Amino acid sequence: MCGIAGIIRKNAGIDVQALCAAAELMHNRGPDSKGVWSNAHVGFAHRRLSIIDTSESGHQPMLDEVSGNVITYNGEVYNFKEIRADLQRLGIGFTSQCDTEVILKAYRQWGNGCIARFNGMFAFAIWDKYANKLFVVRDRMGVKPLYYHYSDSCFAFASRPKVLSALLPELSKDWDRQGIRLFLEAGYIPAPYTHNPDIRKLPAAHYLEISLDNFRLKQQRYWDFRDIRTETSWENRAEDDLLDELDALLNTSVKARMVSDVPLGSFLSGGIDSSLVTAIMQRYSTTPVKTFTIGFEENSNDESAHAEQVASFLKTDHYCEKMKVDDLIELLPQWFDQYDEPFFDHSGFAVMAVSRMTRRHVTVALSGDGGDELFGGYHYYNIMEKLKYFYALPKTLRLSIATLLSCCPNHRLKILGGALTQSDLNSAFAFSRGVLKDYRTVLTPELLQSTHSFADMINANARSYADNLSAAEIAMRNDISFTLVDAYLQKIDVGTMAFSLEGREPMLDYHLVEWAMKLPTKWKIRNNVNKYLLRKLAYRYIPQKILDKPKMGFGVPMEQWLRGRLKDWAAARLNNSAIIDPALLNQTTILEAWNQHLTGQRNLQPLLWTILVFLEHNKYSMKIV
Repeated sequence: MCGIAGIIRKNAGIDVQALCAAAELMHNRGPDSKGVWSNAHVGFAHRRLSIIDTSESGHQPMLDEVSGNVITYNGEVYNFKEIRADLQRLGIGFTSQCDTEVILKAYRQWGNGCIARFNGMFAFAIWDKYANKLFVVRDRMGVKPLYYHYSDSCFAFASRPKVLSALLPELSKDWDRQGIRLFLEAGYIPAPYTHNPDIRKLPAAHYLEISLDNFRLKQQRYWDFRDIRTETSWENRAEDDLLDELDALLNTSVKARMVSDVPLGSFLSGGIDSSLVTAIMQRYSTTPVKTFTIGFEENSNDESAHAEQVASFLKTDHYCEKMKVDDLIELLPQWFDQYDEPFFDHSGFAVMAVSRMTRRHVTVALSGDGGDELFGGYHYYNIMEKLKYFYALPKTLRLSIATLLSCCPNHRLKILGGALTQSDLNSAFAFSRGVLKDYRTVLTPELLQSTHSFADMINANARSYADNLSAAEIAMRNDISFTLVDAYLQKIDVGTMAFSLEGREPMLDYHLVEWAMKLPTKWKIRNNVNKYLLRKLAYRYIPQKILDKPKMGFGVPMEQWLRGRLKDWAAARLNNSAIIDPALLNQTTILEAWNQHLTGQRNLQPLLWTILVFLEHNKYSMKIV
């Protein structure tokens, strides 16, 4: 795991000092070493967190002496030993034991086609000396981030947007209207947009090419889970056969992600996903696996007892740090420093806390991220299955039902009513996943008219889906396309890298993803039981009585924080007209929401926290473009 940055200029030289400054900004992503390489038109910067071959042989940027190609690379290719053996059979020699050299020489042998051979998480750039072009790639699931800037004379990339701004001080300091609308609707900014009009995110499973000769940018998708059809014949397969296949796939994935030359462990919440990953790790480990949990003194937020039960059964070397939930507020300055793109999900505070504790003991931690999205873990997947029947009704009848539900005092029924007012099921999904819910918009008509919505993005993406999907499966693919990659995986990447910890996600092995896409909904959700098949697999490793408990997940009491510890901080920003652009936000509506939250009339913390995150960033940039 590392930090990368680079630049290619059409008509100008490379500022090596700017590359060095960019490398310094990525220190936490790679504290073990740094490197800079440049020629007349191209420059790379790199920070290294040494995981595989910790010797100087793995130093980056790395040069291929035969071709003259150069790479800067962030991530892990888990099958690098197999690819290395293939290349050796072709007569290609190696001077190190690291996967970086494997990628570089695989590119020399197979060109762009090398990507299809890589199984891992990665973002890398290769300067192809012979073709006079830059080749930039992001992994299939978007585990590793990649931001870039492109103009007619300059292309630059980096692991984080603030690094790009350091590399190119001339970049806009303004806000991107489209990116900010998406953030204020979804709580994160989906690729390719960012908060800055001069910076874009490379979407998952895409690569870029830019030739120094014509300086045209080419973008290409190289893998796609969205159009994989559900295998309806699997509905009649024996459950044990499917369990055996899933077991084998997950074992292969976990085992591959245990390859490391430094100590590793796992995050353990006590839930299905992290417990299953840990159990499989223990199967292949010669010593007790180190497991890590954050515990909270407040019982309503504490999962540590469940995690300790699992750890005790599996006989892991378990570490738990007990703290008060309010102690997480101490991470607020670090939050805004590390999440340099506006980001909503405040469970990131807990991720940062568990990463800080974990890094004292290991350098790599495996997690269970992705299990919910692949195997039907969230409750609203079941809700979407039920909503499809309402959308089959005549529109007037559906809207009449929505009106009745909106009059109910129950908050969940009000939300259901709001979902039924949307134009289609995908828009209903966007409504249910958004931060506004049934509260009226705080965005101005001017902004709404000049941009497209989060629902528009979801509907456009859904045109690529296979044509035999259930409503729940469509919702899962929506989550994988947007929420997983641009919210949850960003949360894990930033939260772990803030403390120089590498996070690995066995559930997101692309072989496992492709298999999950074929799995019919009946094996994911059955009789209101979510994650049915994955849950059954977990019972093979851990007794059901230990695993079966209400789903909690990492969280912080933001509702109470905004009425207590963060009240003055929040009020100072929400009442500050200097940082609330009237072309973007309606301050009167915001303050009405704030007063309703303070008085306890409604819990509007998702909306208010999203606005506050934006305003905190906006203190340093007042323009909206």
